[in-house]
Amino acid sequence: MKVFINKRIPNIGLEILNQENLEIIFPENEIQSQKEWLEYCKKADVILNVGKNKFDREFFENCPNVKAISLFSVGFDNVDIQEATRRKIPVGNTPEVLSRATSDVAFLLMQMVSRKASYNIDKVKSGNWKDFDALEQLGQELYGKTLGIFGLGRIGFEMAEKCKKAFDMKIIYHNRSQNTEAEKKLDAEYVSFEELIEKSDVISIHANFTENHSELFNQSVFEKMKENAIFINTARGGFQNEKDLFEALNSGQIWGAGLDVTNPEPMDYKNPLLELPNVCVLPHIGSATIEARNGMAKLAAENVVAFINGEKMPTCANPEVYEKVE
Repeated sequence: MKVFINKRIPNIGLEILNQENLEIIFPENEIQSQKEWLEYCKKADVILNVGKNKFDREFFENCPNVKAISLFSVGFDNVDIQEATRRKIPVGNTPEVLSRATSDVAFLLMQMVSRKASYNIDKVKSGNWKDFDALEQLGQELYGKTLGIFGLGRIGFEMAEKCKKAFDMKIIYHNRSQNTEAEKKLDAEYVSFEELIEKSDVISIHANFTENHSELFNQSVFEKMKENAIFINTARGGFQNEKDLFEALNSGQIWGAGLDVTNPEPMDYKNPLLELPNVCVLPHIGSATIEARNGMAKLAAENVVAFINGEKMPTCANPEVYEKVE
């Protein structure tokens, strides 16, 4: 069976795959055009995919030999899940192993924005560290503030737990359904989306992205948020309308923003958001720790091995493919 891996992954994943009777295909160049990537996919039975290549209906029509996909990510918004399920193609992903690392970045961004760290780092590096000024670009403290979680799953829970322990923050959240276990552990309160955006001092996005969420956080939402509100997104850049976010920040409608994901990615280095003192942007490094990436490689490889051995993938985004048709 042929497995195509489009980019390098940690050795722990390769060691697992090499124990099986597999033909592993690597590209000549890690940076491939869409056409080149597609040609490799056409030759494979299974794809272990790193990055945001699109698996849409056109892909499946062009690659009829592909029998399974293992994603090196927790998100699967780049896959037409309905089409994959219709074709009985399991799609593996890598949840849980990156929850702590990603929540660490959300927690980091919240603090960097609250103390205008990016502005002050640039101040030192550019030689503009002058005499003490008691009123220059003051930050705000987070103690006792209200944290609003949009999507209280694994990562959202980790973020909420950190904020509660470190800053005694009150936790409110909005999900498609209530998370009663988290409510008990965090003393969290389930609220409507309207309440979330109106009551939160910090809003942190941790939901799975779907087309219905496209630019959900736009002018109509930002104008309802508190003036001291901090907007944090470590999920997917598609959640935010960045022109509206810039206007909200530049006008003082909201207080600050911390982004590990942008719309689109990578962000243009001339993006005006980068000029604002109340913004911190990171290049999608939520899972960028040795431990998280090793865990992702291990799980992605185990999903491949499970498939080739006729077993269910340990973590599958479309488990319906395993349901028997009566």
